[in-house]
Amino acid sequence: MADLIVIQPGPQATLQDLGRVGWQRFGVAAAGAMDVPSLRAANLLVGNPPGAATIEFTLSGGDYAVEGGTLRLAIAGGSFPLTLDDEPVPPWRGFDLAPGQRLRIGAAPDALRGYLAVSGGFAIRPQLGSLSTHIRSGLGGLDGAALRAGARLPLVTDAPPAGPPLALDPAALPPRRGVLRVVLGPQDDHFTQAGIETFLSGAYAVTGDADRMGYRLSGPEIEHTGDFNIISDGIAAGSVQVPGTRQPIVLLSDRQPTGGYPKIATIITPDLASLGQARPGDRVRFAAVNAVEAVRIRRDWNAALDGLGRALRPADSGDALDSERLLGINLVGGVVDGRL
Repeated sequence: MADLIVIQPGPQATLQDLGRVGWQRFGVAAAGAMDVPSLRAANLLVGNPPGAATIEFTLSGGDYAVEGGTLRLAIAGGSFPLTLDDEPVPPWRGFDLAPGQRLRIGAAPDALRGYLAVSGGFAIRPQLGSLSTHIRSGLGGLDGAALRAGARLPLVTDAPPAGPPLALDPAALPPRRGVLRVVLGPQDDHFTQAGIETFLSGAYAVTGDADRMGYRLSGPEIEHTGDFNIISDGIAAGSVQVPGTRQPIVLLSDRQPTGGYPKIATIITPDLASLGQARPGDRVRFAAVNAVEAVRIRRDWNAALDGLGRALRPADSGDALDSERLLGINLVGGVVDGRL
């Protein structure tokens, strides 16, 4: 079988899929991709199931080679510059990597995180149903750690899928947002009305203290009604804690299972990828939706992701993915709420 060789990994490069669903009640962190739409897009471009494990990297992707066969690869997440033996490869499309060739992935101007998918996926045994790496607990991935130079990732197959390489216009993905929609609670009663209004009206900058576990934000202070401690309870992806600093902390993929600071709100799942791609210094705002609206938005988002396969085209088919065709197949209908 073939191996993918990590000549030089990108920063914080780890294997990630959709995470460990159902284990948090046992104290196991979920992990999983920070940008699920981009994970799904990369997998579709190489013929994998949408939730298969990919290499998630931060800032730039690093250098790779393959031994034992020719594989089809794709990178999604942003306009990451790619070269194959120093020849440029267009982004958002599949391409074949043969033994002896070298793939280099640079930094994108429009994204923080990228996803490298390999046709057939990785021949690595799942842990608790997932290949996702959680470095703090040493679980998943390759030895529970970030990828290192010289690592060999065994692959399921040694040949690319049948048919020509595929391409995807990133405009087919749900758009990224600067205004993140939230459902207030479950401890919004620990904040004054003025504090809630501040949270929903202020702009908050992503600080340098931001990683896969969570993002600390900096902005207007959010006022508590009294004590800022609670009995520890469950942390969902997107939970917004406000400790004694009165500054929000958003918990993300590698979050701890429980926490003891009051949570003013939870970012809805469709908007988590937007925050996961935000860089230190980027500013975000919050807007409240109720639970019924959140469910509707999630259903529309699911439908948009399920429709991505209809936007795939052969990579050499020219302008087959123009705006008229995208509108005709209605990939993102209902995802954007023009009121926010």
